[in-house]
This record gives sequence, structure tokens and C-alpha cells, in this order.
Amino acid sequence: MPRTPEANQRIREAQRAKILDSARRVFARKGMEATIADIAADAQISMGLAYRYFADKEAIFAALVQQTLSDGPSMTQKLLQVPGTPGQRLATLISHIVAARGRPETLEVYQLLNHALYAGAMPDDMRERLGKHYQMLLETMKQLIIEGQASGEVAPGDPDQLVAIMGAFLDGLTRWAVQDPEQFNTYVPDAEIILRLFKPCAEEKSSSERLSS
Repeated sequence: MPRTPEANQRIREAQRAKILDSARRVFARKGMEATIADIAADAQISMGLAYRYFADKEAIFAALVQQTLSDGPSMTQKLLQVPGTPGQRLATLISHIVAARGRPETLEVYQLLNHALYAGAMPDDMRERLGKHYQMLLETMKQLIIEGQASGEVAPGDPDQLVAIMGAFLDGLTRWAVQDPEQFNTYVPDAEIILRLFKPCAEEKSSSERLSS
């Protein structure tokens, strides 16, 4: 019995996803020196089949970056909608970011992006979109920090400076996770420990409560 168009579409989507999964691993290991042959070998398919889905390795890399950029904003927006106080939502956001650093597929994405950035192989439009993606994350943090300061859950201070500190801290965690995943997963602090750096001291909290009463 011949396959239906819907079944053929599912097969094509599954094959494309398989190629992208392999490409993510291969690019993470080899950087932009990876070839279509490397990716096809990892996916256990012929080069001809790989070329049926992607014109070249640059097209595969572009699809991986697009996938990363498409997933990020929607997840950030979802985290803004979770119930709880601003401090609790900030903790949820940080927990999500830290947990993602411990997943192999996330680290592979960071590795391939770093390879492309340092090799100067990332097209300008992708570099710009990646910058906007990161800026959206920082703006989300800033919004939650401002709301958290108003509720007395976050220490007073310039929100932009607090965001810069938070961003630098998370960037350091990312580098640690990429360089030594095993050690990272053993010793990485949870979100509550990280957020202690941004919580008001007892005197500041008491002052905030007096002002709000």
C-alpha cells in the first residue's frame, strides 16, 4: 500500500531533524571545518541523501542557528507568563538558563556558535539576529529585576548594572559548562544560590517594607 502524502511529509521532517541533530554534534566537534561527508557519516546516511535536504554545509549551519533563535524568544516569553512574584519568576528564568547549560545538546549549540564567531564564518545577518536574541534575554531580566526591586525581592541599584553582572555570571557558567561539563554538572549552583547575590540585605528589606506600608 503506497504511503500517504502526510506519511511522506513526516518521513521528510524526521530525516531533516536527524541530519540537523548530527550536524549539531559534528559542528560542535570540528567547527566550520566540518564537511557534508562528516555530517552524513554521523547521521548514517549517504551524502546524496544529505544533499537532497540541504544545498551545502552553510545551509545546514544556517538552519541550526535559525532553530536556536526560533526556540529562544518563545521560551523567554513563556517564562514571563509563569505565576508568582517577580523574584520567583526571576528564579525560574535563572533556573531554566542554568539547567540548559547542563544539557549536551545545548552545549553543542554554544560550541558551534563559538566556532563560527571566532572563525568569522557567521554571516552578518545571523550575527545581528543572535545579538537581538541575547538582548531580548537581558531585557527580560531587567524587567524582572525592576519589578523585583519594587516588591522588595531584589537589591536596590541600577538595573542595567545588575543585568550586566547577571549576564557576566551566566556567561562564565556557560564557558565552564563547555570546558568541563562533568565538573559543571557536579558543582553548578542552583538558582537560589545565584540569586542570593541580588537579594536585599535585612536593613534594605526593612527600609523597603517601611516605605511600602
